[in-house]
Amino acid sequence: MSDVLDAVRQLVPVLRENGKEAEQRRWIPDENVDLLDKAGVFAMAVPKRFGGLDLPVAEQIAVLTEIARGCGSTSWTAVAWVSSAWMVTLYPDRAQEELFANGSVRVSGGFTPTGRATPVDGGYTLNGSWRFNTGCRGADWDLLAAAIELPDGSEGEVFALVPMSDLTIADDWHVSGASGTGSSTTTATDVFVPAHRVVTAEEALVEGAEGRTPTAHGRAYSLISYVVAESVAAYVGMAKGALEVFLERLPGRGLAYTSWTDQREHPLTQHKVALAANKIAAAEALSAAYVELLQRRADAGEQPTTEEKAAVRGQAGTAILLAKEAVELLQTIAGASALSTSAPFQRYHRDLLGLTTHGLMSPDMSLEVHGRVLVGLDPQSVFL
Repeated sequence: MSDVLDAVRQLVPVLRENGKEAEQRRWIPDENVDLLDKAGVFAMAVPKRFGGLDLPVAEQIAVLTEIARGCGSTSWTAVAWVSSAWMVTLYPDRAQEELFANGSVRVSGGFTPTGRATPVDGGYTLNGSWRFNTGCRGADWDLLAAAIELPDGSEGEVFALVPMSDLTIADDWHVSGASGTGSSTTTATDVFVPAHRVVTAEEALVEGAEGRTPTAHGRAYSLISYVVAESVAAYVGMAKGALEVFLERLPGRGLAYTSWTDQREHPLTQHKVALAANKIAAAEALSAAYVELLQRRADAGEQPTTEEKAAVRGQAGTAILLAKEAVELLQTIAGASALSTSAPFQRYHRDLLGLTTHGLMSPDMSLEVHGRVLVGLDPQSVFL
């Protein structure tokens, strides 16, 4: 891990410098993708038997956090690609052999079942469109949720792995936050997906499909908890990046329309900087605690309990809330010059606020799930 982390840490200034270009083109620069690929980022969740690194979740999160220090959009994209690559380990070996052939892979995903899979000989025909498909513009494959009619006439859900070349990508990503993620809509029109590249939602959420080599010891994480934990890295990393660039521009900066010639001397600045730094530290501590739990369960060959999964959701939501509050504190004392599009701070601020609206990562939704379990009620959510 140290090699990947050290390599990515050296890339932070480049990623930060490329942030403006990512936002303007609504997709991260090819340079970012190439640099992260060479650093080994897209091999982190690939099993070692395919030439991947198969890093523990804590080490993956450390890398993803560093990427976010440089560019939130690049980190959010990397989170999508890395976590979806891990999901491929839930598929039969035949599918894994196809996707992991090069030891490094970029897999995007549309996890809302807005498509439909129709059974045909040897597999399924897939039709539909998936919005908010982060990283689709630079992905090799897309992991797409689709509704399916079960033999008893009821509705089920499956996840289909499709080469990106089989899909069309709409130019419809026009947003004010996380613009560089290129989270456009992908569409499948009568795309054939062989049976070995389709798993049911139950298989994905529990133990994986038949015909797969068991996940390496210590890597059989709970799917939703793993995805949530990886995602939080982007929020914490953005908050750390925002604090860094705020502090970098602080020395010698006066306060307009006041007698203060050095903002560092102002007690309000000192108070808010300290509070922001401590909120970020608290978010990191929360994250470290539930990541340790997930790894301990995986090492023991166990799945977390319902209560533990709900706690991961709630603690992750709190970590995101703390990161958001930290950047908002800094924004109130950053001054008008921080609004310039050339200033990285405003991009961290907008990207972080934008990504807190993500359905699975919304602090309010996550705390509701956790709270329901804490008071003895059913979580009323399959996303645990």
